[in-house]
Amino acid sequence: QVQLVESGGGLVQAGNSLRLSCAASVRPFSTYGMGWFRQAPGKEREFVASIPWTGDNTMYADSVKGRFTISRDNAKNTVFLQMNSLKPEDTAVYYCAARRLGWGRLTQAYDYWGPGTQVTVSS
Repeated sequence: QVQLVESGGGLVQAGNSLRLSCAASVRPFSTYGMGWFRQAPGKEREFVASIPWTGDNTMYADSVKGRFTISRDNAKNTVFLQMNSLKPEDTAVYYCAARRLGWGRLTQAYDYWGPGTQVTVSS
């Protein structure tokens, strides 16, 4: 059974940092592109960042570019999202997703999703 489990969310003040992790049981992990998405109350789920299965490229939403960094450790079947200079508008439930032999910003293209982790940024 495929599982994606996010961790690392919480409540932080604006300007601070958080690091999200997503442990994936997809096999082999090295053939899955990974993405981070988020959904704020009353809004649609939106793309945040993506990394291909090779780990040699990255893609970001304009709203997080320069502040967030996506990375992966294929030996540990884990993808990370380092979030710096957090803003109140970053408050959302953050989801990781896996896409076999693909990556990118299209929500509907992903095969598996985690349950999400809450990130709340206070002003």
